[in-house]
Amino acid sequence: MEDLIIILSDGVFHSGEDLGKKLDITRAAVWKKICKIKTLGIPLESKKGLGYRIIGGLDLLKKEDIYDNLSTIVKPLVSNLEVLSTTTSTNTLARKNAENFDSSGSIILAEAQTDGRGRRGKSWISPYGCNLYLSIVWGFSGGIQEIEGLSLATACSVLKGLEKCGADNIELKWPNDLMHKKKKIGGILLEIVGDPSGYCQVIIGVGININMPKINSKQIDREWTNTKKLLNPEVSRNDLATKIIEQILLLLLEYKKSGFSSYKDEWLMYDNSIGKKVKLIMVNNTVEGVVRGIDSSGGLILEVGGIEKTFSGGEISLRECE
Repeated sequence: MEDLIIILSDGVFHSGEDLGKKLDITRAAVWKKICKIKTLGIPLESKKGLGYRIIGGLDLLKKEDIYDNLSTIVKPLVSNLEVLSTTTSTNTLARKNAENFDSSGSIILAEAQTDGRGRRGKSWISPYGCNLYLSIVWGFSGGIQEIEGLSLATACSVLKGLEKCGADNIELKWPNDLMHKKKKIGGILLEIVGDPSGYCQVIIGVGININMPKINSKQIDREWTNTKKLLNPEVSRNDLATKIIEQILLLLLEYKKSGFSSYKDEWLMYDNSIGKKVKLIMVNNTVEGVVRGIDSSGGLILEVGGIEKTFSGGEISLRECE
């Protein structure tokens, strides 16, 4: 099926006969592949006398393009890079790998996820060939203490990657959402495998809306927008993937030494909640207060009834009060 998607990704019509010749299969086999492609939600059009095409084409991810354009500084940090057509979740796959062997430095990207996950157990809608879904595994020898604030620092790094591709007016929302004019464009999901007090591997999952079809809006429970209109016109999904991976690897290269302290000011510069009244939604209760900043570990400082309290990530969601 992937071979047919690659041919049709140019957005022009291809006859069933030509497709059969290119793939060395029968027209009946072509039709079966077409039916499978439709199940992925890819916008296919068929016209008598013309054949089939993917409406608007697809900007497909290419492993070689991504890896070859990484800098010489970060290339040695990559132990393995793979681009999948479809997977349940890049984080789920990366986690399974980390549970079975030391996969630090491995990177997984996918065109689509059938069971994409966000924070707090929420689904991450992941249609084919539209957005960016990737996971990076990195080993830390100092346990969870060594990764305090890493999700916030990762959000800063992803923001840098977006800016290097032309995006501006990107903001951050605690603990790890990327926003544009109060609409979500991306998020970070961190998971840990190993010894919490010793060597552990962190799976850093990143999801970025690039060209999400509006048809998916009903499946998303909050306002969102795409980054496609914010990026320079010539920027491809491969370009964006490269820039984001580059920035995250640069972060990981230094994080054991510097920790979150070197990213705190950067986070505060882009934080869109400072001074605003918000509510923190937790598993068993909700707290309202005014955001006063973050501490040296990335915890949220909230003024509640005149008293400043600090809240750490986990199963917490922040919402602006109406």
